[in-house]
Amino acid sequence: MRIHSDSFEHRGAIPSEFAMGAPDGFGGNRNPHLAWDDVPDGTKSFALLCIDTDAPTDASLAGKEGVEIPVDHPRGDFVHWVVANLPVDAREIAAGSCSDGVTVRGKGPCRGEGARQGLNDYTGWFAGDADMGGDYFGYDGPYPPPNDLRVHRYFFRLFALDVEAIDLPAKFTAVDVFRAMHGHVLGEAAIFGTYALHPSHGA
Repeated sequence: MRIHSDSFEHRGAIPSEFAMGAPDGFGGNRNPHLAWDDVPDGTKSFALLCIDTDAPTDASLAGKEGVEIPVDHPRGDFVHWVVANLPVDAREIAAGSCSDGVTVRGKGPCRGEGARQGLNDYTGWFAGDADMGGDYFGYDGPYPPPNDLRVHRYFFRLFALDVEAIDLPAKFTAVDVFRAMHGHVLGEAAIFGTYALHPSHGA
């Protein structure tokens, strides 16, 4: 199985059109275009995840005045998009079809391209914030700390499954998807793009 995007090149920079954060504030926050082919025999549905694998593990350092987060700071995952039960005949997601702009306090439960979209990690990040707190369903793009010296990588992982639908709660996360699709994955394809807001990277 192969996956590609017309919105960015594999291993290349993601334009701010598809990011939540930009040097001067919010970015366009549109979901990027994705398309795939060479689907394994027996596929009955797809699941899609977008994960930043370079998120700082000490969130208190993000944006902290007078501090730069070093490249070798311990890193963890930050989930930007969770899609489950994409129908078997789906081969493409159009740019901007699932997200087009920043929705303060989250988009709420949403469907797109015939599928269900789960909670991304901005739900936890903004929890308790009176202005931004809420349930962030669907796609919300890159917003790495502007004081982070590392260029972040955003992996778009597509899974071909041997079931038409996986059983998920009303509010589900990437962890729920991984658990539900265990033993049902026929194949995976992935690409990644990069994004950074630190001035040294020319953002």
